[in-house]
Amino acid sequence: MFQRFLPPLLGALLIAGCASNQAPNKFHKSPEVASTEIASAFVRPGRGPFDDVLPRKGRLAGRTISVSNVYDIRLKPREVILTFDDGPVPGRTDSILKTLDQFGVKATFLMVGQMAKNHPETVRKVASRGHSIGSHTWGHPNLAHMSFDRAVAEIERGEDAIRAAGGGPVRFFRFPYLADTSQLRSYMASRGVVVLDVDIDSKDYFKSGPQQVSARTIASLRRKGGGIILFHDLQTRTAAMLPGFLAELKRNGYSVVHIVPRRGLLRLASAE
Repeated sequence: MFQRFLPPLLGALLIAGCASNQAPNKFHKSPEVASTEIASAFVRPGRGPFDDVLPRKGRLAGRTISVSNVYDIRLKPREVILTFDDGPVPGRTDSILKTLDQFGVKATFLMVGQMAKNHPETVRKVASRGHSIGSHTWGHPNLAHMSFDRAVAEIERGEDAIRAAGGGPVRFFRFPYLADTSQLRSYMASRGVVVLDVDIDSKDYFKSGPQQVSARTIASLRRKGGGIILFHDLQTRTAAMLPGFLAELKRNGYSVVHIVPRRGLLRLASAE
């Protein structure tokens, strides 16, 4: 369950979250989140084993899809969507942003409201780099274990915190622990919020090294052909593995798709 963290200067972090289930694209099969890990209390940016791996020639950045509902997310073979849950985390999120810039690709960051409130400068960095931002609730609870009204309040509080931190319109959402309900899904759809599901779970919250995370994710991609990948930007190992992972995607002919809210959704968000 979600671990309430210390004030911003202490940098205490939360645990691994996840997606919801039942995605319409053909690659989807929701993973189970079987393990959690609390990150260390201080962010210590450092060099990982892949820090000197730069992108090779060739284009990794793929198409951009304007999304108004989950059925718009239709991926072709060897197309992936990069998503990062549970942040933002100064240092770790910054490292991930640098790597994404180096490879010229965009991702979607599903932020926890508490983290966004404590680290608004990092929220603004994500937005300024052109990445998509969504919500992962205020405090990362299991919404399926809450009453509908409490769950809605938790969702809306998270969205409010992200907007207040400079995250702009919040048109994407992921259920923590994949714990959705049909009533909550219908509620999100009625508000024009697109629920993002998961096809490939990197399991970067397991106690394994960066190379193991990369190899596990690549192996899953080879089996499934592509899809939405779940990472967590609060994990040091994820920041460390990302350059080598993206270089491997390039070598194997994958492309990274960027999803953005359709313009009509942005107008709806500005009217809220």
